[in-house]
Amino acid sequence: MNFLKKTSLLILIILFYMSCTNTSESKMGISKEKFAELDGKTVDIYTLTNNNNFELKVITYGGIVTSFKMPDREGKLNDVVLGYNSLDDYIKENPYFGSTIGRYGNRIANGKFTLDGREYTLAQNNGPNSLHGGVKGFDKVIWEATPVTGKDSVSLKLHYLAKDGEEGFPGNLDATVTYTLTDKNTFRIDYHATTDKATVVNLTHHAYWNFAGEGNRNILDHELMLNADAYTPVDSTLIPTGEIATVEGTPMDFRTTTAIGARINDNFQQLKFAGGYDHNWVLNTSPDEKFTKAATLYEPTSGRFMEITTSEPGIQFYSGNFLDGSLVGKSGKPYEFRTGLCLETQHFPDSPNKENFPSVVLRPGETYKTTTIHAFSIK
Repeated sequence: MNFLKKTSLLILIILFYMSCTNTSESKMGISKEKFAELDGKTVDIYTLTNNNNFELKVITYGGIVTSFKMPDREGKLNDVVLGYNSLDDYIKENPYFGSTIGRYGNRIANGKFTLDGREYTLAQNNGPNSLHGGVKGFDKVIWEATPVTGKDSVSLKLHYLAKDGEEGFPGNLDATVTYTLTDKNTFRIDYHATTDKATVVNLTHHAYWNFAGEGNRNILDHELMLNADAYTPVDSTLIPTGEIATVEGTPMDFRTTTAIGARINDNFQQLKFAGGYDHNWVLNTSPDEKFTKAATLYEPTSGRFMEITTSEPGIQFYSGNFLDGSLVGKSGKPYEFRTGLCLETQHFPDSPNKENFPSVVLRPGETYKTTTIHAFSIK
């Protein structure tokens, strides 16, 4: 047999071997289906998957993450975020499950702020205060969606133009939020916005996590670390007083990994005001670093572990204090007291009324740009 024939035969053998052994195909992808209709408009649901059995589902209404599936240490898949199966449920009663939050995440005192000498009045939809953008914030609008496929990632780019005066906020705010799922098991959120008039902006994501599986049990055994030496104490309506207080010697100290339930019922006034944890922590940022390691979360039974890094100066830890069993989730289980927790990266609550807090003002010609990355693994 001559050299050419031997070479051709060898190539055929190699190709045959590869066809027999390389049976796994890439699972990385993004797909779209119709989820529902609202006021004559279609609400779509996008499914993002990677090659490690992670699955992220997002609907265009509210930019809501309806599902996030990941394996535990045994390889069993669970949905680890709270939510519903139907749009009607999200419209009827939704404590911001999985929502994109804006134009201003968190609270603004008395629904008022002053910018450049002019006072603006917002909806008072949380007692005397404005919460998460008002009555119809970014969590209740339909976003334009564009899927993007990369080499090792898939993304969903969501776009919304908030009109000047919408919910009382000034300026036409052109906002884009991009969700990205990677083969490194990271869930990245990029926020981008511009305005034609001075305004205030504070965008965040409001997933309720439960690494034991949504609806299974409370989150008190989850172990949390918050990279923060200080937090912003609140009054009885959960508005920051303006003080930057040390966590040292208090139940607010999560600098060392601690079970959430370890001190949640301590006789501490801040915990009494919120019925548990619902506060902003001041992250230990460095001027030399673009991103800060903000938090880690671990659930011992499943082994699921999450690390959050962010370009934001703060993080809101909420321990699901207002869940009371009246809401039934997508698996048919009621969401009882403290069966989900939120870790919302952000600028500080009520910053428009607190000069000593990091500024949330965005002006024409400037770009609002922040990023938060959730990295998942098993321990």
